[in-house]
Parts: sequence; C-alpha cells; structure tokens
Amino acid sequence: MLTIVSTIVVLGMLVFFHELGHFAVAKAVGIKVYEFSMGFGPKLFGFRSGETVYNVRVFPLGGFVRMAGMDQKEDDAEAAADSHQGESELDPERGFAAKTIPKRMAVIAAGPIMNFILAALLISVIFMTNGIPEMSTRIGEVLKGEPAAVAGLKAGDKIVSVNSMPVSNWEDVVKLIHQSPEKSLQFTVDRAGQQVVVQVLPKKEPSSGAGFIGIKPAEPQMVHKGVLASLGLGAVYTVKVTGMIASFVGQMLTREMPAEQLGGPVRITMEIGKAAKSGLLNLVQLAAILSINLGLFNLFPIPALDGSRLLFLLWEALRGKPVDPAKENLVHLVGFGLLLLLMVFVTFNDINQLIK
Repeated sequence: MLTIVSTIVVLGMLVFFHELGHFAVAKAVGIKVYEFSMGFGPKLFGFRSGETVYNVRVFPLGGFVRMAGMDQKEDDAEAAADSHQGESELDPERGFAAKTIPKRMAVIAAGPIMNFILAALLISVIFMTNGIPEMSTRIGEVLKGEPAAVAGLKAGDKIVSVNSMPVSNWEDVVKLIHQSPEKSLQFTVDRAGQQVVVQVLPKKEPSSGAGFIGIKPAEPQMVHKGVLASLGLGAVYTVKVTGMIASFVGQMLTREMPAEQLGGPVRITMEIGKAAKSGLLNLVQLAAILSINLGLFNLFPIPALDGSRLLFLLWEALRGKPVDPAKENLVHLVGFGLLLLLMVFVTFNDINQLIK
C-alpha cells in the first residue's frame, strides 16, 4: 500500500508541475484554457472556475491541459457548449495557433522547465534539511607504498597549499596533482596546528597519464547554509544531474551502454516503494531525479512530446508558414503509437529483470 500511495503522490506531483507550466504560461499569453485535468479516463470529480474546468480523473498517472486553437473539432464542440449555455463565442485571437511563435514555444517549453524547477526545489529542501556536503582538503587515508606515503604525508593532514598556491577544496588538490605527473610538488599541510612542508613526486598513471600520489579525502562534513545558498546549489546540482542523464542516454543510443538499463513504470514503482520505506528524504531525492528525467525526456524531438512540438514551431519560423495541422497531428499520432510500443518494451524488460 505504501508503494502504491507513494507512486501516485510522486508521479502526480511531477505531472501536476509539468501541466501547471503549460497552463500558467498559456493563461499569461492570453490563450483560453478549456480544461486542466489530473489523470486520464472518466472524470471522478471537478469544478469550473471562470472559463476553465478543473478535473481529477480515474487513472492517476498522467494529466493534460486542453487549450483553444489546438484542435478544430474540439473548438467547435466547446463553441457549441458555450452557445448552449448562453456564453459568447471564442475570440479567434485567444486560440493557441493565433499567438506568435515565441509565445507558443514558451507555452510548450514551460512544462519541461517546470520539472527542472521542481527538481531544483526538492534538492534544495534536502540541502536545507540535511545540510550541504563539503569536502575539505583534509587527508583521510594515505595508501601504503605510494608517493604520498613515501614523502611523509599522513592521514589527518590538512593541505593548505600546493607549490605555494592556496587550495580551498579537494577538487583543487586533485586538479594540481593530475596536471603534474612526474613533477615534484611542494605540499604545505597543517598537522596538529603546525605547518609542515612535504615534497611529493607524483607518478604517472599508465591508463590516463595523470599524476597520482595515493591519498584519499576525509569524509565530507554536512554544513547547513541559508535558503538562498541551498536554492543556488539545488539549481547547480539539477544542471549536473541533467548532464549526467543526457550522457547516459547518449551512451545507450551509441550502444556503449545496454538498453536494458532503461527503466519503465514497473521499475519506477519499485524504486519509489524502496525509497519510501527508507525515509522521506530518500523519496524526495528520487522524486527530484524522476522530475529531471521527465523534463529531459519531454524535450527530446520525439513525435507527441513537447520537444517535437517545439521542432515544428522552429520549422514554422524558418519557412515562414505553419505545417499543415492535419499532417502534424498524424506525425504526433504515429509518435504516440511508437511511445506505447516503447512503454511495452521497457515494461517487459522491467518484469524480466525482476524475475531474474
């Protein structure tokens, strides 16, 4: 039960923020929104506020925003309903197609962007709650027989400078060592309150050619910082994870990594269940990563996804006239069918992996 509830809450939150992006920007640029719906299938309950109907539907894993000017048949049906209720006809200028290309692109892109914003906020919450891991320049372990041990560096030493260059974090130390294979480096370290100077000769790693002296950092300390600092680092971390996921997808496309690593609904549900059982912050972290995945996936130029719609709008801007709506809808329909096939594949793969 915990797995089911957690899955509905997490995926519902991701979809809500995604659709909220489309909805908010559509309203901001003056597009009439017929419906904001969470879920698919028959309506469970809903209400009308102004010109928009807000619904919750039976199947909770999904959602949509219906806007004027996206489908002529839908516009005709809504116009007939409004006429029956004594309301005025739709202003043509309030349709999606009537807006400028930048405005339409903003409406489409707002969904994925909101997923990245949600991820950054969730990661920031983790940082504000747990603190931010900071890795100092203190040495945690010196490997026996390696250049650092031979030169006299010890666990507990805090590196102050390398070749008279002050270092403030472990990345600076690693960078200087990597850049200096077989070149003597002068380490100034703080050892029990006293400064000690040690000459170390990094050896060259055969595989990479980088310098190596055989030291490991001490465990990072959790430092609590302010809200703004946490928000900033949340955004930075979101960008880093997005890059990692994009690289992972690229490796799968070039077959450097097996496609079996691709997870679908079954695996996502199982992982959400595991995270929920291990603690709220673990669940929040997983939700952030899933939100990044959702935002990035929707930006891919795959028919029926936001990325494909952005591509059509870019093509319209280049050629100076829109693509025939009937042809574009056909492309999205075919793309939707392919996405369903992909969903079947990854679901089968998930079940197969669980059986193994």
